[in-house]
Amino acid sequence: MQQEKESVMPLKRGTSKETIGHNIKTEKKAGKSQKQSVAIALNQARKSGAKIPKKHHQ
Repeated sequence: MQQEKESVMPLKRGTSKETIGHNIKTEKKAGKSQKQSVAIALNQARKSGAKIPKKHHQ
């Protein structure tokens, strides 16, 4: 059985709203859902040093 490798799209590093917005658009173009695109973009921003709190369920 051959495994399919997922192509990794380069996302911009940064913490600005413009960078996060660009990353969301990039993920949406790759076929991801809106929620998943936002989660990926915010995670990338956190890795770049943004102080974005994680969503807490109550």
